[in-house]
Amino acid sequence: MAPRGCKKKKRDIKRSPVSDLSDDLLVEIISLVPYKSTRCCKCVSRRWRDLVSHPDHRKKLPRSTLAGIFYQTFRGERFPAMLCGHQSVSGNWCTSMDCSLSFLPNCKRVNMYLLDSCNGLLLCLFWNQPSHVNGFDYVVCNPATEKWVTLPATTWSSKVRTARLGFDPSVSSHFHVFEFVSTTGVVEVNMQGHDTGKKTVGVYSSKTGVWTHGVVWDSPLSISRFPRSIFFNKMLHFSSDNNLVVAIDVEGNRRFIRGPMPDSARGVPNVYLSRGQLHLANESVSELSIWALEDFSSESWTLKHSVSHLQLLGTEYSMFAGNYRVISIHPEHNVIFIVCEQLYMLTGPSLTKLMAYEIDSGELRFICDLEWGCRTPYLPYVPLLSEPSADGQ
Repeated sequence: MAPRGCKKKKRDIKRSPVSDLSDDLLVEIISLVPYKSTRCCKCVSRRWRDLVSHPDHRKKLPRSTLAGIFYQTFRGERFPAMLCGHQSVSGNWCTSMDCSLSFLPNCKRVNMYLLDSCNGLLLCLFWNQPSHVNGFDYVVCNPATEKWVTLPATTWSSKVRTARLGFDPSVSSHFHVFEFVSTTGVVEVNMQGHDTGKKTVGVYSSKTGVWTHGVVWDSPLSISRFPRSIFFNKMLHFSSDNNLVVAIDVEGNRRFIRGPMPDSARGVPNVYLSRGQLHLANESVSELSIWALEDFSSESWTLKHSVSHLQLLGTEYSMFAGNYRVISIHPEHNVIFIVCEQLYMLTGPSLTKLMAYEIDSGELRFICDLEWGCRTPYLPYVPLLSEPSADGQ
């Protein structure tokens, strides 16, 4: 009997007091640590991993902030020619994460196109057989967990102009993919490269696992190849021409929001989400202006900031006055991220510089030179520890 008592005592000594804590109490404790420490908590045990990853705990655990950007790279001398690159803009990027997305199926054998990012998920397009109607595969993946799902093929792929991702983990664990299909089968492009034809909106729901193509818009709508979009209030938002912001729900129905710029304004501004508000970044001939939508029903906007190109770039980077673009606005801070592109150089390849502009101080901060061959889209990335639901799960 004595040996048994000794063994039981040893087991009691080895047992951690944390093991006796309830799940709710343990989640409350983990919620007090920084986001990067939360990632480490997943490695403690299977129980801790499941608690951190569970969808019901998303609102309690610390949320990540903007970690960096993913972007497209193209090099004709390699195969596949189209791959993805990445760059950190803060200390929240996890160095152990596979940023090349090599965990995705066939990523080394086919061209991969980055289409969109949304709250920690990426939407990619794999071009397998361009001559075949179903040669396009959509893949939604989570780079932080290396989990992915391939969406079922559709007969609309060859007519798709672009596709966008909708996902809000604070509202639902399910995601949606929106694709914009030309009703005529022919993409009608204007001088700015925007598709101006009539559209059918296809929406994929990870809850049902099926596509619906039930809504045909009765009037033409201009959509650029890579419109920046945000998923906010259960609707996808992006900018169109004629000073309009388009909002589309998960049923494919749309509404227009009148923008703050005059109809004669140059170009199409991009939409961003910062501090819980929809923002527009407009690059006019002489200045950059940032607007915030104060009220959806009244469509009232407030000018948050405006700065001339010369003030923004200074004398050091004045050469980029006509060749820069806003790629993101920080979700929590007054920081704008831009890329400056010098397209033609006599002494070497083109240069693309990634920079951050501090609105409050008016300071432009150089981050890095991006690799040669980088191109749009530049997608802001916020890591997601938990998993979305797919196919009704």
